[in-house]
Amino acid sequence: MKFYKVPGLSIAVIKNYKIDFVKAYGMADAESGIAVNDKTLFQAASISKSLNGLAIIKLFESKKLDLYADINQYLKSWKFPYDSLSKGKKISTANLLSHTAGLNVHGFAGYEKGKPLPSLIQILNGTPPANSAPIRSIFAPGLRDQYSGGGITISQLLLTDISGQPYEKYLAEQVLRPLGMLSSTFAQPAVNVAKGLLATGYNSEGKPITGKYHIYPEQAAAGLWTNPTDLSKYIIETQLSLAGRSSKVLDQQNTKLRLSPYMNVDGAALGVFIEDYNGIKYFGHGGANEGFRCGYYGSMEGGNGLVIMVNSDNGEIIQELINSISTVYSFKGLSKSRTITIASVSDHDLNSYPGKYQLTPDLVLTISREGKKLYAQATGQSRIEVFAETSSKFVFKDIQATMEFVKDEDGVVKELIFIQGDTIHAKKL
Repeated sequence: MKFYKVPGLSIAVIKNYKIDFVKAYGMADAESGIAVNDKTLFQAASISKSLNGLAIIKLFESKKLDLYADINQYLKSWKFPYDSLSKGKKISTANLLSHTAGLNVHGFAGYEKGKPLPSLIQILNGTPPANSAPIRSIFAPGLRDQYSGGGITISQLLLTDISGQPYEKYLAEQVLRPLGMLSSTFAQPAVNVAKGLLATGYNSEGKPITGKYHIYPEQAAAGLWTNPTDLSKYIIETQLSLAGRSSKVLDQQNTKLRLSPYMNVDGAALGVFIEDYNGIKYFGHGGANEGFRCGYYGSMEGGNGLVIMVNSDNGEIIQELINSISTVYSFKGLSKSRTITIASVSDHDLNSYPGKYQLTPDLVLTISREGKKLYAQATGQSRIEVFAETSSKFVFKDIQATMEFVKDEDGVVKELIFIQGDTIHAKKL
């Protein structure tokens, strides 16, 4: 924690369908001297999408929604503005949950406390005071996956239009309470939470976020406040439901549906991602809000899992902890430990790499240099150091990704090949 400048973290480990280990470390708020405990609430960021998936599929199970129909059949207060980029194809709710809707807006920055908050429709239209772009098509739905917090935000409006209830109320009554997640809330800003239970977010240098944390009206995509103990209850119920042993929120059939990769692309299921390690499968999701990082895994068989939450922009510590936990508990496949020999890179090459590279229409990777070190920063995310495997190929320490710089015949860098599951040829801007 000292090395990564992480003020506080909280861990839960699941073994044989039960919480086996819970422990908290460090400070929830260093200035106030409030330590993290197992009840401290962290922003779950994109893990919110997993609980949102439960809520949406609950509507499907109760026959209030057809997952595969045009979303505009159910949207009342706003309609998705189809254009020529969608090529006449309609977006389904299943597309939204699996990131196969062909939509933009990867994630959200949130809003400082005290600043004006946009309505959901202002967010979808990208009108002030919203600080994100309008949610629109970038290619036809159903072609491939393209991670879109924007699409998940459409599903938030869809749920409120169908249920007629505020989002946080429906999620509390239909998902959180049945799961026993009684400490958790989707309310933004969080209300009715005991003083000192909300962790303060910190940047990668260990400095507190202005206002201690941001507000996220994009609740389905990023709005959950929770802790590892509560999230473990969600993981265990999912595992028991998958095995046909419980149905507190969804029955076995719909749990299997939720955990089945849609269109069989990159493990993207309905609100979760499925990873297969030589036949051993896990469902999970990571999260990154301003000042917070987190992640969870649950095994598809055997009832094992883990949750890690930190109040820091530096999430590198999470994979290190996953490596350690999976080694101690023999959770096969989760440890990403690897050894590489750091290559020497000339000043000439290091000077040629910095710049901006277009990964996707709304996602730019910025490469910068400080001394002999090279850093990468994606739109809306923290800057992280990358390490040279060769003079042109670099690896990330905390994620399974590599990037390689490609030069033209004159020795000028023309693109960056980024590999994280998919291979992306990113042109230099």
